[in-house]
Amino acid sequence: MATDEEYQKNIQQHEWADLIELWGKINARETPGWPAGKAFEYLVLRAFQLEGAYVHWPYTVTVGEVTGSGAQEAAEQIDGFVHTDDGLACLIECKDYRDEKANLESIAKLRNQLLRRSSTAIGAVFSRAGFTATSTLLARFTAPQTILLWDGDEIEIALRNHWFCRGLTAKYRICLAKGVPDFHIDDISMEV
Repeated sequence: MATDEEYQKNIQQHEWADLIELWGKINARETPGWPAGKAFEYLVLRAFQLEGAYVHWPYTVTVGEVTGSGAQEAAEQIDGFVHTDDGLACLIECKDYRDEKANLESIAKLRNQLLRRSSTAIGAVFSRAGFTATSTLLARFTAPQTILLWDGDEIEIALRNHWFCRGLTAKYRICLAKGVPDFHIDDISMEV
């Protein structure tokens, strides 16, 4: 099994056309060399990186970092972090379930991670299969934490149009203006 550094080195060789091809393989469940869900995480982060966002690749926060005790027990596993040129700082959670929509546990987990961070941080859950009605409802009531939802159709749109940063900004603006965390980025103008 490859290390996180090897996955990162691998994905950083991918350009947009390669990511679109990898997306097709993820959907077909044909990603040899990648453990379940790992290719999806790295694809999302690489797409943000290609658009110029700062990316912190998947990482673990230890209890020692949380408590200052020096203990090394894992407290959080973060799928990634991005910081866009327009100032959005976003924790990333990816769910690559075949036919199962992301449930409210994904939203609750990310909300709890955001509670430990500056109020300026937002979260985004990327789910290839979409979201249950309950998870979408919970995302609407996580204030003051903001958690934006991305489904598989939006990921494909963002890949084809290079809209990850632009899509994140549009989703954030709509969420602030209308309280809608699951605004769909199929409208190219992405106006509020």
